[in-house]
Amino acid sequence: MARPFVTAGFLAAGAFLLAFVLIVATLVLRQDRLMYHPTRRLAASPAAFGLDATELSVVAEDGVRLHGWWIRGARRFAVLYFHGNAGNAADRLERARALHDRFGLDVFLVDWRGYGRSEGSPSEEGLRRDGRAIYRTAIEAGFRPDQIVLFGESLGSAIAIDLGAKWACAGVVLETPFLSVRALARVHYPWVPLFLVRDRWNSEARVADIPVPKLFIVAERDEVAPAIQGRRLFETARGARELLVVPGAHHNDVWIVGGDAYWGAWKKFLGALR
Repeated sequence: MARPFVTAGFLAAGAFLLAFVLIVATLVLRQDRLMYHPTRRLAASPAAFGLDATELSVVAEDGVRLHGWWIRGARRFAVLYFHGNAGNAADRLERARALHDRFGLDVFLVDWRGYGRSEGSPSEEGLRRDGRAIYRTAIEAGFRPDQIVLFGESLGSAIAIDLGAKWACAGVVLETPFLSVRALARVHYPWVPLFLVRDRWNSEARVADIPVPKLFIVAERDEVAPAIQGRRLFETARGARELLVVPGAHHNDVWIVGGDAYWGAWKKFLGALR
């Protein structure tokens, strides 16, 4: 009488294992769709926000053409705004306007490949190339390296860290940063073997190589990139650095919830660069 029970047990275990393998395989094969969430339609333009902007066509090293804007400021500092993994550059125009209006900043806001009107499809190496291309565009526009501030939000923070560790700039601002994709996978998919995670974006390994001043902005209740990861990046960094933890803020509202404290941190940071 025990045999059917054993057979049923093995069948149940086999079914569970098969389901697990299928789920993991789906996650592995669809990693890019889990990591990158681009939208193509631009919801607004700089003119809708009263901004004087030049439309940009930026060509990366591999020939991929990127679309974006150079929002004209006072030409003291150029902020290279590296946006996160969802939406597109148009979704950041309100923040770009705030940076421009509050501090007179020139803002280079360019979509990653596969986002908005930019060609191609996103990948780790591709976005690294895009970051370098945006940097070169600012240089070609007449800005010196000591006038360039790299500003990365979420995924953009990883690109800012990678670029800031290798290329000269005035400073780096990192908003809702994370340690690495694998560190995020441990939080959100703890049952997925880490060796299957293709993208790395290992900011923890690179942040100590950034020689210029850094501002870390962390959301206390970040549900995507836990605050502890931003704190650890801050602790791993070397040299001049500041940390702002915004109480009650989540991943996508840190600048709104932060209010005066958020903009005060920006003002202090930019003032120290002059």
